[in-house]
Amino acid sequence: MSGPARVLSVIAPMTQLNTPYPSTAYLTGFLRSRGVRAVQEDLALALALELLSPAGLAAVHEAIGVQPAAARTPRVQAFAGRFDRYATTIAPTIAFLQGRDATLAHRIAGRAFLPEGPRFDSLEAYVAPDGGDALAWAFGALGVQDRARHLATLYLNDIADVVRDAIDPRFEFVRYAESLARSQGSFDPLAEALAAPPNWIDERLRALTAAALARHRPTVVLVSVPFPGAAYAAFRIAQAVKAHEPAIVTVLGGGWVNTELRELAEPRVFDFFDHVTLDAGERPLLALLEHLAGRRSQSRLVRTFVRAVDPASGAAAVRYVNLAEPDLPFAEVGTPTWDGLPLDRYLSLLDLLNPMHRLWSDGRWNKLTVAHGCYWKKCSFCDVSLDYIGRYDAASAETLVDRIEAIVAETGQTGFHFVDEAAPPKSLKALAAELQRRRRVISWWGNIRFEKSFTPALCHQLADSGCIAISGGLEVASDRLLALMNKGVSVDQVARVTHAFSEAGILVHAYLMYGFPTQTVQDTVDALEYVRQLFAAGCIQSGFFHRFACTVHSPVGLDPARYGVTLEPLPPGRFAKNDVGFHDPTGVDHDALGRALKAAIYNYMHGIGLEQDVRRWFEMPVPKTRVAKHRIERALASG
Repeated sequence: MSGPARVLSVIAPMTQLNTPYPSTAYLTGFLRSRGVRAVQEDLALALALELLSPAGLAAVHEAIGVQPAAARTPRVQAFAGRFDRYATTIAPTIAFLQGRDATLAHRIAGRAFLPEGPRFDSLEAYVAPDGGDALAWAFGALGVQDRARHLATLYLNDIADVVRDAIDPRFEFVRYAESLARSQGSFDPLAEALAAPPNWIDERLRALTAAALARHRPTVVLVSVPFPGAAYAAFRIAQAVKAHEPAIVTVLGGGWVNTELRELAEPRVFDFFDHVTLDAGERPLLALLEHLAGRRSQSRLVRTFVRAVDPASGAAAVRYVNLAEPDLPFAEVGTPTWDGLPLDRYLSLLDLLNPMHRLWSDGRWNKLTVAHGCYWKKCSFCDVSLDYIGRYDAASAETLVDRIEAIVAETGQTGFHFVDEAAPPKSLKALAAELQRRRRVISWWGNIRFEKSFTPALCHQLADSGCIAISGGLEVASDRLLALMNKGVSVDQVARVTHAFSEAGILVHAYLMYGFPTQTVQDTVDALEYVRQLFAAGCIQSGFFHRFACTVHSPVGLDPARYGVTLEPLPPGRFAKNDVGFHDPTGVDHDALGRALKAAIYNYMHGIGLEQDVRRWFEMPVPKTRVAKHRIERALASG
């Protein structure tokens, strides 16, 4: 490569539509701090906005027109029958979700403006306690904007369903073609999809990629894939880059790569990407740019996969190169920049009524990290053996607030989402003190562990510094299972800490888990009773139950016998590897229990059923809870 590198970082579809995924902002800011010409593009947002436009919906309608009538699903038929209404409402609805036309909320909330497809059937699940208007109860008497955003989000989801039926059966706004990449041992399904004739979405993504290349004329293109649902589009982007200019160097990285491609041995990946990097990208990128400039040999790359030749057979192979160079200190990775991203075009969606999940999709938050990795790094269900968890490195409060001030000056936005695995109490206390010292007004939220060091005084200090919400893992609310998880907290401790946050006016969300190894039906009933009492005592206001999944890099995956389970054999393959099935001798039907847990917590968040026996939520007979009726009250009184 002649001359200095020009680096373009792109966000692949589909990630988030309400705010930029931060990986390109981190890397662009870092590269600029090192004198590299670096720019960024959000192709995920660009593709979504192309689809959610009059021209995009016209293309969907045209695709429906060439389908045999017998192949059209009921929702496709309904869309075609009301196409004129969709074509009329899409542009103003997008403008409303972008914050450019707030007055439209009244028309949308009135339920006579938007065409309503099957997604609106979910509104029947909202039951007001007094039998009145369920939506008005769910969103509050003054919640016209929220109500309208929720209805507009259902409208967009209806459109996504039609796209899936008419153009691409894999389409999702977030998990696009996820099955092609998630723990997929073989590259064949993805290769076949990439070799298939492009559909309208593929063509638009190719055109958007070509336009970005024309604007920036990069010599290196970095493609970030945080989730399996962005992998298919990432490969389509690389395919378009190579078709446009084969000499452009393409590099694949991101969270999905770091967790699922650590044993990559599939040469066909390198028909699309010249390099695949692992873990924090700063050090590998510096080494790669030096290599491309002729100042470093390929054998001195850092945490990078490259194409190779098998010396015995002469066949294509994969080589992993990892020169042992220390990672850059977190304090030296620079300040993220959102320069080049269209901050006024993101969509403020409201998909779920869960108060914490709303923060994920509603509003544009500046994403920032307080520290690299997790200071606890012991939980048995977590990928503690990997760099993004296992290498803990913090920056000073002064450095963090310098970054905050630079980001506010650049974006004009004072809302921050700290995306740490678990922000350290000591760092948050220092950060709050520095924000107070500088009289810097921001709003922030993030994830923590429910440490006993979060005292009432500290919680009030965090609230005064701008903290509006926190989330933390209660997981399976059982002291036995919390100990087996090596979570390092007890139910009583969680009760006292969450109560301290709530008393300080901070929204508390609990991450909850079911299906952990050796978890019995009795454990599940007891866990739900703890959760009921936490809601009733005002300790938590939000929660979500998710099913435990075993990963190959977690302590459970690395030593299953210790947790009383046996792993199922992984399918053969040279591509992605992460989730692994397991056999639990308890034989519990966790799927049936999960339905009850989710129904219960939805109602608890709305103050319903908090005085009733938790057995009412289960579809099958379950044992009575062993948890004392006033256990949480006693824990709070003794604290």
